[in-house]
Amino acid sequence: MNVREADAAELDALARIWHDGWHEAHDALVAPELIALRTLDNFRHRLAKDLPDLRVIGPAGAPRGFCMIKEDELYQLYVAAEARHAGAASRLIADGEARLVARGVRRAWLACAIGNDRAAAFYEKRGWQRVGVMPNRVETSRGEYVLDVWRYEKDL
Repeated sequence: MNVREADAAELDALARIWHDGWHEAHDALVAPELIALRTLDNFRHRLAKDLPDLRVIGPAGAPRGFCMIKEDELYQLYVAAEARHAGAASRLIADGEARLVARGVRRAWLACAIGNDRAAAFYEKRGWQRVGVMPNRVETSRGEYVLDVWRYEKDL
């Protein structure tokens, strides 16, 4: 599977990957107020807004995962359950890191939900280092929501 530009026609499929993956990873870790705001439509809206910073893996029209960057942040990384353990996440994170380097970023960061040990182990295996806990402002349909997250950084 190659990493490629996202197509606007894939937004529904990508929103489903993000929605399902986010709820699988976060429902036991974050407040019910935030869980209620994380609807399929919310994820689709956010993807559409950030389409230029989004790259996907999988065949055209049938994406299996995506990586989104924002400024100096590896912002989002999700892979569909059926595509896990096949190298998709590694390819996506490598592509995201390369895009950050192309933007001139020397030290990138990412936020990981406190307690999301599966994601944390993946990031650490890829050379990311947990540097502490930070408040993270996340976008919702009702404005910003602040929650503490693990902050990871990596020199690129």
